Order: sequence, then C-alpha cells, then structure tokens
Amino acid sequence: MAKVFFTKDLEKLDRLIDKSELMKAIGKGDEVALKIHFGEPGNKAFVKPQYARIVADKVKRAKGRPFLTDSNVLYHGQRDYTVKHLMVAHNHGFTVEATGAPVIIADGIHSRDYVKVEIDKKHFKEVYIGSAGYYADSMIAITHFKGHEVTGFGGAIKNIGMGLGSRAGKQQMHADVKPEVNEKKCTNCNVCVDNCPVNAISPSKDAIHRVSINLDKCIGCAECIVMCRFDAIAIQWSEATDLIQEKIAEYALGAAKNKADKIAYINFLTDISPNCDCYPFNDKPIAPNIGILASFDAVAIDQASYDLVNKVEGRIDGPDKFRTLYPTVDSTIQLKHAEEIGLGSREYELVSL
Repeated sequence: MAKVFFTKDLEKLDRLIDKSELMKAIGKGDEVALKIHFGEPGNKAFVKPQYARIVADKVKRAKGRPFLTDSNVLYHGQRDYTVKHLMVAHNHGFTVEATGAPVIIADGIHSRDYVKVEIDKKHFKEVYIGSAGYYADSMIAITHFKGHEVTGFGGAIKNIGMGLGSRAGKQQMHADVKPEVNEKKCTNCNVCVDNCPVNAISPSKDAIHRVSINLDKCIGCAECIVMCRFDAIAIQWSEATDLIQEKIAEYALGAAKNKADKIAYINFLTDISPNCDCYPFNDKPIAPNIGILASFDAVAIDQASYDLVNKVEGRIDGPDKFRTLYPTVDSTIQLKHAEEIGLGSREYELVSL
C-alpha cells in the first residue's frame, strides 16, 4: 500500500518533503525535472513560484540540479510555441531569481524534440515524451489538483501524461475528442474560428446560422471549447472521455518508465478550480483550500486528492464533486486504467503531519 503524506498547512511544504523523504529520488549530480504548469495568461490558480523555489532548494541540498519544465500545448494560446511559453513562465514569476531553477521547455523549440518510448499497452505501443523530461535523471511532478471538463479532474497523472507528451503526442491523446456547437448559445463572436489551429471552424454565413465545425478536419485539440466564453461548444462525448483518460494514463506510464524509484509527486489542493489551468480565466473554487500531498505513487496521490476534495464541504454538492460538475464524465477511469497498467496503486495510507 502506497503512503501519501498530507499537510493542511501550506507553509509546511518544506517539512512535508522531509517527512515523505521525497529527496530519496534524487541522486548526487542528478539533472532533476520539476514538472509544473506555468499557467495560461489570465489564469491565477496555478502553483506559485515560491513553492517551486522550496522544492528546487531541497533538490539542491540533495546535490541535484533542478530545472522547471513543461511541454508546449496543442491548441492556440500563449504556450503553444517555446519562445511564447518561456515568456509566460517569466511573466508569471518563474524566473531563475525567484525559483532558483531555469526553465526548459520539454519538447524543444519546435515541439519536435521527443523520445519514442515503448509501452505496449491498450491504446499505444509507443508514446512521444518530451526529451527534457525523459532524459532527466529524476523528476518531481508539482501539480495543481483541479477539475477538468474532459477528464473530470486533473492531477499528477495528467500532469506528467498530457503535460510531457509532445504536441504530436497530445494529438494522439485528443484524437477521440470532437466538438459540437449549441446554436442557441453561439453568439457568432468567431473567437473559435480565429483560434482553430487547422481552420476546421467556419464562420456564420448570416445572422441566423451559427459557426460550423468540419469534423473531418478537426484534430480534437479542444481549443474551441477552452476559448468559448458562452459554453456554446461542447464535446460529443460518446466514449471520448473514457478513451482520453486511458490514453493520458498510458502517456504517464511512458513519462515515468525510465525513472523507476527516481520520480516523486506533490499535489496542491489549493484554488481548486472547476477547469484546467489552460483556461485564460478562473471560476470560483469548487472547494476550500485543503492542503498539500506528497508521494512516490502517482495513482495513490491522485486517489487521495480525489477523496479529500469529495469529503469537504464546498461550493459543489454531492458525494462526487467532479461528477456533479461534469455528469457525463467518470473521472475514476484514469485511476482504474493507471492502476491496471502498473503506474501505481489506488490503495493508500494517508499520513498526516
């Protein structure tokens, strides 16, 4: 049974790292990837630089050499290409001066710097992992735990799976996601038209009809869903959500494959927003700040995070806040599949400081 360490006090991250012995993952001279999300401009819920600094300092004391990393996103935005992505990180405070660690974009200048990792699982025989993440000697995933419209919640599994997949890998994971337009909500603002990376969305021809999506051209990147402020575009669910969760879990397995006992996880249950940090805005948190968790097991830490969020009273009611938010999404699919393929265990012991 995996141990998951927990503190309610955000000021005790330093002690949490010591208690959980996370630095056992770090060897002398290791290049250490600190996998983090730098936040889309306009989003304020991402894990803040001061916490990255605490982790980086711990790594240095363990004689490791830390760097902050994430891979470029598939959709149009401020993090879709490396130079823009680096500027976002800098503008959000992830500077060497603030964090004590440089930023390296995992999949390179044109998102083509990746490693094909053999996993031989249900959906993929091989996955495409950003080189900086793969070739790092060890890794610590620093994750903001939150809701997500496609996967129910986003935690450590999604952070290293989707987060370290190259843009080609992200396309593979999103391939089953197809959007549809709610004509009653569409305002013809054409933001989705302007942001579609493959020009699959056509503007309205008149005041009566709405935008239309060519599903043969659509690559499933979900950019239109993220950018629509009127909830006029949604996913044609069918089995898409189950499939993408399983695919993300398999990518997470690939990201962790060459790390063995050289990877650890920290989940922040703070500013628990209903949507991903890729959104350029935030809605109200679905639950109050709960604390921070640490573990060597990605599945256990996500299961514990999921359980803790569902135990507290919050803005969202029901025994499963994520299912209340997204009734058609069973967010436990990612946990089940991740356990089945050997990424970790859903059984855990919660150790409180």
